[in-house]
Amino acid sequence: MKRGWTLQELLIALVIIAALAGIGFPMIGKFKKTAQRATCLNALRNLGTAVEGYTVDHQGFLPDLKMGRSSKVGGDNVLEVALLDYVDDPMAFKCPADDDEFEKTGSSYHWNSLISGMPQTQVTIFGMESESDRIPLIADKEAFHGEEEGTNFLFIDMSAGKRLNLDVRSR
Repeated sequence: MKRGWTLQELLIALVIIAALAGIGFPMIGKFKKTAQRATCLNALRNLGTAVEGYTVDHQGFLPDLKMGRSSKVGGDNVLEVALLDYVDDPMAFKCPADDDEFEKTGSSYHWNSLISGMPQTQVTIFGMESESDRIPLIADKEAFHGEEEGTNFLFIDMSAGKRLNLDVRSR
């Protein structure tokens, strides 16, 4: 004899599914943010490779660039223009968590204009030497990854991370 679902059993099954969805959806959002952050760090490392290519072609000098621009109109002395020949795709300048800046300006990233035009092997900023892993080269324009996760940086030694330490005291 076939037995059908009662209304009570159906409601219990729906409550269980809703509870599982309530647990699962926040986890999916967290995984998505983690994946975006990792993709952004990889994009910064790729931009580091582009900077390396640029310096090879320009006798070891870093690009002499402005920090960025406020819109895509005007200004060609910026990261996304100077390094375009050294990347495969203009989307290399987009952080996956950026919903606004890339569309407005053409890049999700800022160039550290304090080191513009310097020889790559002789960069000095705030008393830090170029062998330091603390000198930022390129950074997210905003805290795209949330206030807790903050901003991603590419450093002069071509490492990438979220920890910025500008402490110039002796180690």
